[in-house]
Amino acid sequence: MNAVTPVNPSQAIPLHQPDPLITIEKLQVRFGDVAAIDGLSLIVQRGEFISLLGPSGCGKSTLLRAIAGLVPAADGDIILRDPKLRTGFMFQKPLLLPWRTALGNVVLPVELQNGGNVVDSTDDYRARRMLDMVQLGDFVDAYPQQLSGGMQQRVALARALMGDPDVLLLDEPFGALDELTRDVLNEELVRIWQSRETRLKTVVMVTHSIPEAVTLSDRVIVLTARPARLIEDVPIRCPRPRTPEDPDAIAIMKHIRMMVRASR
Repeated sequence: MNAVTPVNPSQAIPLHQPDPLITIEKLQVRFGDVAAIDGLSLIVQRGEFISLLGPSGCGKSTLLRAIAGLVPAADGDIILRDPKLRTGFMFQKPLLLPWRTALGNVVLPVELQNGGNVVDSTDDYRARRMLDMVQLGDFVDAYPQQLSGGMQQRVALARALMGDPDVLLLDEPFGALDELTRDVLNEELVRIWQSRETRLKTVVMVTHSIPEAVTLSDRVIVLTARPARLIEDVPIRCPRPRTPEDPDAIAIMKHIRMMVRASR
């Protein structure tokens, strides 16, 4: 079966709540003889912030890449509600081109899409707007080596937003940063997701941090060790904004931590 199957517009689900955006049905992903994901089913609703949590090497990043269409499925389906669904992908490392400025890195996806190295004034304006959105409006002409690690990740986030995605797929983008910088960028991410400045409505993020998952998410998808199977889909009903010190958040983190430990 195909890994990613757009739904015909005539079969689209009417707008109501809940509103499934991505449906994963009995997904299996293999790399040779190694099973990375085994029989995983999951529904991503429009407007949700979802975290994928599990032991290192369990298949979280593989699941994210399967949703993006970057790796094929051995069996099962990933069904997109809208065949025109736009996705943005942000990797663990910023992967910026060192010979390009912050602005030059943000407009790169447009250049690749257009098959050249020239962008029009509309794209240039949008790239500057994305950099403003991630608080880097004063650094459009800075090169990656002139930016801190956190600032480089902000550029990478602006680049991921450049395509105006409906869904943002995040592969532990802030995991290598210090805790203070990571907290600030997580707050920025939630601010952008909740704002109406872009068409972004849904976020799916890989993380190894239980506090980060509970603080940011509407749901935490807890996975087993490889091959990835679903342990529990944990709803997070604490009001926003949240901190890891909130009593309700502490109880949920304790519950998730016990599940992760038991699955090893």
